[in-house]
Amino acid sequence: MLERKPVWTTSSFLLYTGALTVLAAAVGALAYLSAEYGDAAYAAWALLVLAVLFALATALSGRGLWLAAGVFAFTSVLAWAAFLGALWVWFGWLHVGVRSSGSPFRGFSVARLALELLVLVAAREARRRFDFPFISLVSVIVGWVFITDLVSNGGTWTIVVTLLVGLAYLAAGSTSDEPSAFWLHLAAGVLIGASLLHWWHGSDWQWALICLAALGYVWLAVRTGRSSWAVLAAIGLLAAAAHFAVAWTHGRLPVLGGGSGSPLRLWVPSVVFAVAGFLLAGLGSASGRGSRT
Repeated sequence: MLERKPVWTTSSFLLYTGALTVLAAAVGALAYLSAEYGDAAYAAWALLVLAVLFALATALSGRGLWLAAGVFAFTSVLAWAAFLGALWVWFGWLHVGVRSSGSPFRGFSVARLALELLVLVAAREARRRFDFPFISLVSVIVGWVFITDLVSNGGTWTIVVTLLVGLAYLAAGSTSDEPSAFWLHLAAGVLIGASLLHWWHGSDWQWALICLAALGYVWLAVRTGRSSWAVLAAIGLLAAAAHFAVAWTHGRLPVLGGGSGSPLRLWVPSVVFAVAGFLLAGLGSASGRGSRT
């Protein structure tokens, strides 16, 4: 059976906006309740939010309102995650606070892994039950978190695992033509790009490597028909242009020489971004055919 794909219309825009606004209101309410009540009461409030959102999704699905049901199913998966977090804190299995290392993956925690796994299972079940591609966004994010938390402990190895998960998502997305594959491609592009930026963001030659990676993203956009790669490629090229514009305005130009004591070259940003713009336009013209997403 072919997977249904939401169509961007006035109705769908309002549905998405309304449901996500309800989600934002629920997050705000839970933040307030967590400060006003103890752990047990807060878990009860989180359960109530979950019950309301899931009941809405189920009722809307029963009336045949597929899109509305799917959006509220998405919010209910996030509410499930919030409820589990509140429950784990109440049980004393999870402690709220920023670790000294600053890494969410520091230390091995069965409770944390169990929470991530239960959220992942709920997202997969909601995806199956409501047949709504947007729920796959939760799966790809939590899937990366679970795998990274399981096999890494923060630091460089976390970045390596992130890169490998991104490549795995790219492989999985490339074998599927379903609408939910969009989220695999988007997550792959973000994870791979974030890993490369973590390693390559200091010197000019590193930003040159980012430019080459962006060209690779354009190639992937053409090969896969997924324009999310092209969007991320444009972000990478413009970020590199911003780096070169700042560096060459204040410091040494590769052709003209000079140093940090040289006067500001205020014309450099216009030239750099003009080159970047012409490059993007040329790539767009060369790529020829349109993309699916």
